[in-house]
Amino acid sequence: MSYELLGGGAGKSVVDVGCGAARAVAELIGQGVRAIGVDPSERMIAVARDRWPQADYRIAGAYELPLPDASVDGYRADKVFHELAEPERALEEARRVLAPGGRIVLVGQDWDTFVIDSSDPALTRTLVHARAGMTAGPRTARRYRNLLLDARFDDVTVEVHTGVFTGPTMLPVLVGLAEGACSVGAVTREQTDRWIAEQRARAEADRLFLALPMFVAAATAVRA
Repeated sequence: MSYELLGGGAGKSVVDVGCGAARAVAELIGQGVRAIGVDPSERMIAVARDRWPQADYRIAGAYELPLPDASVDGYRADKVFHELAEPERALEEARRVLAPGGRIVLVGQDWDTFVIDSSDPALTRTLVHARAGMTAGPRTARRYRNLLLDARFDDVTVEVHTGVFTGPTMLPVLVGLAEGACSVGAVTREQTDRWIAEQRARAEADRLFLALPMFVAAATAVRA
C-alpha cells in the first residue's frame, strides 16, 4: 500500500530510507522502479547486497542522504522516524532530494499505542509507556501530518491500519516490551515475570490479543 501512495511506476526513482535487508527495494525494482536503498548500518547493507545484488545501495543516515538535489521521484521510510531525535531535519533532507511533485510516504507505529489484553491493565500501561520512553521518538507517528505540513509538503494524508494478533507469533514482541521496561527499572523482576507468564499462557490457550496501529502518511513535495 505504501508503494501505491508513492505514485511510482516504471522509470520512476525512489529512495528507501532505512532500507534494512532491502525487501522493499527488491519489490519496488520488481515494479520497474529505480530503487535506491539507504541505511546507516554497514551490516544491513551487506545483507541487502547479498540478497538483492541488482539494487543500488548507499550507507548513510536520514539526515544526510548521498543524493543530488531534486534527484528522486519518491521517498519512503518504513518504521524509521521513531528512531530519529530530529525528524524535522530528516524531512528537510527529504525535500532536498525530492523532485517537485515527488511523493513522500512515512510508515510507523506509535509506541504509546500498543493495545494488549491483560488481567493487570495498570501494569500493562506501565510496561507500554516505559518501553516507549526507550525510543527516541515514541510518538512521532502521531505527528506525521503536522511534521509534513511544517516541512512545507502539500496534499498531506494520514491513514491508520491496525494489525490484530492473537497467536504466539507476536509473543516475542510482548516479552521484549516487558524486558525493556524491566531493564530501565520501571517495573520489578517479579512483575515482569508474572506478566510474561500470563502472556505465555494466553498464547498457549489461544487467548493472546495484541492490536498494533500503523500510521501511513503521504504528501507531495513542492518547489521551494
